[in-house]
Amino acid sequence: MIFGKTKLELKVGIFVFVGLVILAIFILSIGGFKTWSSGYRINVNFNFVNGVKVGAPVRFSGVDVGEVKKVELSFLPQENRSNVRLVIWLRNNITIPVDSSVWVNTLGLLGEKYVEIMPGTNYSDCLKANQSLTGKDPLPMHQIFNRAESILHNLDNGIARIVNKEGSLGKLIYDDDVYNQLDAFVADIRKNPWKLFHKVKEKK
Repeated sequence: MIFGKTKLELKVGIFVFVGLVILAIFILSIGGFKTWSSGYRINVNFNFVNGVKVGAPVRFSGVDVGEVKKVELSFLPQENRSNVRLVIWLRNNITIPVDSSVWVNTLGLLGEKYVEIMPGTNYSDCLKANQSLTGKDPLPMHQIFNRAESILHNLDNGIARIVNKEGSLGKLIYDDDVYNQLDAFVADIRKNPWKLFHKVKEKK
């Protein structure tokens, strides 16, 4: 009787253990955990990363190849500026030429931040583990809004010039004389298309 009870408890224990292992593997797979994958790490330095966080995806030629493992902020007194170092994990089969371009990209206007690597052409010289690249800083949102505001301001000025009958387009729309001359020219060409190919002789 005792032996049967012990055997039942052993089966239940094994069943629970296997269930926990399967659950752990499932959770780690969803999170993209790389415990069983081999890879190496490189560093990318920025002045500004626009909110990149640990775990952010890393893409090479548009394909997910790794993730951000660490974000380190430091001050460089010799250059009198702050430096943000991203420690990036990459799969072993990924080779990054030293002349590659790296920048922070966004999935949508306000979406998830990720690191984009555009491969260079010098595959004879590729990054090794713990080597570094310098990334291109993303534009802060306030600069994007300022540029958009400047474009809208110029557009408003252009529309105002047209409404005020200024510039070539404004005169064409509102000046009847210019319109009539253009209309007469088009009508003349329709009647005499040979004039388009007629070359006026230059006076000696």
